[in-house]
Amino acid sequence: MDDQVRNTSFGEYQTPHKDLREWLGRIEGIGELKVVKGAGWNLEMGAIAEMIYHDKPENPPAILFEEIPGYPKDFKVLSGMTASAGRLAVTLGFDKPKGSMDVVQSYRDRLKDFPLFDAHHVETGAILENVDRDEEVDLYKFPVPFLHEEDGGRYIGTGDLVIMRDPDDDWVNLGTYRVVVHDKNTVGLWMSPGKHGRLIREKYFREGKPCPVMISCGHDPLLFLSSGNEVAYGTGEFAHAGGHRGQPFDVIAGEFTGLPMPADAEIVLEGEILPGEEAPEGPFGEWTGYYASAVRTDPIVRIKRVYYRNGPIMTMARPGRPPADYTFSKCVVKSALIWDQVEKAGLPGVKGVWSHISGGGRLFNVISIKQAYGGHAKQALLLAAGAHAGNYLGRWVVVVDEDIDPSNLFDVNWAMNTRCDPAEDIDIVRGTWSGALDPRKRVGDNLNSRALVDACRPFEWIDEFPHVAESSPELMEATIDKWGHLLDD
Repeated sequence: MDDQVRNTSFGEYQTPHKDLREWLGRIEGIGELKVVKGAGWNLEMGAIAEMIYHDKPENPPAILFEEIPGYPKDFKVLSGMTASAGRLAVTLGFDKPKGSMDVVQSYRDRLKDFPLFDAHHVETGAILENVDRDEEVDLYKFPVPFLHEEDGGRYIGTGDLVIMRDPDDDWVNLGTYRVVVHDKNTVGLWMSPGKHGRLIREKYFREGKPCPVMISCGHDPLLFLSSGNEVAYGTGEFAHAGGHRGQPFDVIAGEFTGLPMPADAEIVLEGEILPGEEAPEGPFGEWTGYYASAVRTDPIVRIKRVYYRNGPIMTMARPGRPPADYTFSKCVVKSALIWDQVEKAGLPGVKGVWSHISGGGRLFNVISIKQAYGGHAKQALLLAAGAHAGNYLGRWVVVVDEDIDPSNLFDVNWAMNTRCDPAEDIDIVRGTWSGALDPRKRVGDNLNSRALVDACRPFEWIDEFPHVAESSPELMEATIDKWGHLLDD
């Protein structure tokens, strides 16, 4: 495998981490891991994550729940894997960032030269330390959290990977979809219309066949980053995550389905989605900050195998009113993907993209450009709104000039207030891709609209636009050199 390793720098770590446990050691090494002992699965873990992430929205720690009452002392739950610039940099192998836009820039730069590394099949791995088969399966042996007070059940799948194989094109898809425990060997798996997993499941169902599936509930955060974001249809997320890793992931074929599971995963469920067998699913507090999807009947998954390591670590991503424990990483990856896609579509002069945390990393996207011609700003708006990474469940797209930091909501708001004339500079696009998690839509309505806001100075008379009242860069640099000590008071 050494001849396949990409020649790349992994920041202060010259090799990628082997698994979640080695990654945790690195995160503890940079001072971004908080260990919480004694929190219960029933609401406590979810509320603690909410408390910490709302108290420290700028740079919160990862949270490792240990000694969970009622469970073996070595069973753990991890929240907030990649919810900081530092943890994202360690995960992706970037140099230490000064801020969130540094990570976006590094991610976007990597995409310019991004080889994929198909998974490497092996016969054994840590995930095979324990295997429960058929009647031995009991999902309640794990500390599955009950996250929000009005949830319809305990959700084992939030920071998960749902592994499925396309029956037509024989490629393996990883998606992050919510998974509720119905009973000891049955779960509900909800996938939004239009998502790759939903499309694959429907192919099996149209032929009257059960859909094979694996659900990883503890794994390398790199896999979670690829699974939870828009990777092109037909591109396997194992290969995509391997590209970021610089080498392939080892995978093992499951006994029941033959699907590949990460050899160093923590907990993996294996079974099949059965056509015609359904159970009520929901409600669930979602990333929009609402219980947005109604209770409905949804196909169930019969779990036939459970693989788990000794002392397993379940990965949790508690959604809810932002900021949540995974929205930061969603914003960074989403921003980089939109940036990459609009540039590949031919848009010049992009200086930055940011999908704001207050919009859950989807609803409020800002693109900064250096205007070069009439219509440049409108082109940026249309491409950012139409890019696959920025299309699902969007709401607002704003374009600003290069002097505006797209990640600084105060500056973006100032540009909107001073450079945008609502009658001239706001357009509405209707009939766009939404879904059941959109709190503004009625049940069954999967379309919404987008506001395209031009908050740039008018290109046609940009030279006549009033100058910004602020110190020149030279004056500010000199002032900081002489008087910067005042900022430390």
